[in-house]
Amino acid sequence: MNDALNSVFRSESPQAGAISGLFILVLIVCAIILLIVAAMVVSSLVCFRHKPGGSDPRPHHGNWKLETAWTVIPFLVLIWFLTLTAKGMKESNPPSGQKPDLLVIGHQWWWEVRYPKTGVITANEIHIPVGAQWLVALESADVIHDFWVPRLGPKMDAVPGHPNRLWLEADKTGSYLGTCSEFCGAQHAQMHFLVIAQPLTEFEAWQEQQGKFAFRSKSKSAQRGSELFRSMTCVNCHRVNGTEAKSQDAPDLTHFASRRTFGSVILPNTPENLARWLKNPQAVKPAILMPDFKLTDAQVDGLTAYLESLQ
Repeated sequence: MNDALNSVFRSESPQAGAISGLFILVLIVCAIILLIVAAMVVSSLVCFRHKPGGSDPRPHHGNWKLETAWTVIPFLVLIWFLTLTAKGMKESNPPSGQKPDLLVIGHQWWWEVRYPKTGVITANEIHIPVGAQWLVALESADVIHDFWVPRLGPKMDAVPGHPNRLWLEADKTGSYLGTCSEFCGAQHAQMHFLVIAQPLTEFEAWQEQQGKFAFRSKSKSAQRGSELFRSMTCVNCHRVNGTEAKSQDAPDLTHFASRRTFGSVILPNTPENLARWLKNPQAVKPAILMPDFKLTDAQVDGLTAYLESLQ
């Protein structure tokens, strides 16, 4: 992943560039003001300090040129900042009335991702075509969350009952780490997601594959896991397209094996990590809503084989 330098100083989209450029400019101007004020303070300390045996420095009562300058110049700087801020907001905020390309719903503590035009549903990994400007509708299923990909755009709150919108665009292919930046409970710090920007042909192939029923292995271990998945309470929370599992209270698992990570990007998607998660999810990510089912090793092996076959 190219998210190692996940910084507002490295923008990879026009929306992030507008914000980053304004931030850097304000930072430079404020640094210049700090240096000027510090220089004036040091000069005053040196030139007007009290000397033993000497008289106090003669005070100056008013200087209209100086007072006009330090009033007018900051006023003009603020007007300049206001103009640049309005320009940045225009570049980074989407218009109203346009149908969204993506619906992202924040849950405690994971992200549901829906593609309205194709019906594709996934979790914690958002695929987009590189260079395309996608309109995202943001919602929340429980508390206030905050959607933020530092290198791709501004923060935006996901508020229950009050949908928000933002542009999502990437100039380069790669994976961009996002996070919830509004405290939302015990696992807020591990509520991450990935934005995966792909060439258009790769994105279309991914979306076509995601729209199909999941391929399931016919191995005995995977079949036992499938039976366990249906007979236990897994179907009460999760969805697997093409099966009787239709719930949407927890992440959609239809193409679970095709994802790079799970648990809101805290673990690489490997059989070993999945087995550890199924054995005791509370030990991996404390306070999440998935309980410890006290599964036996044989049950863990079966469920792992089944989920890792869902391509």
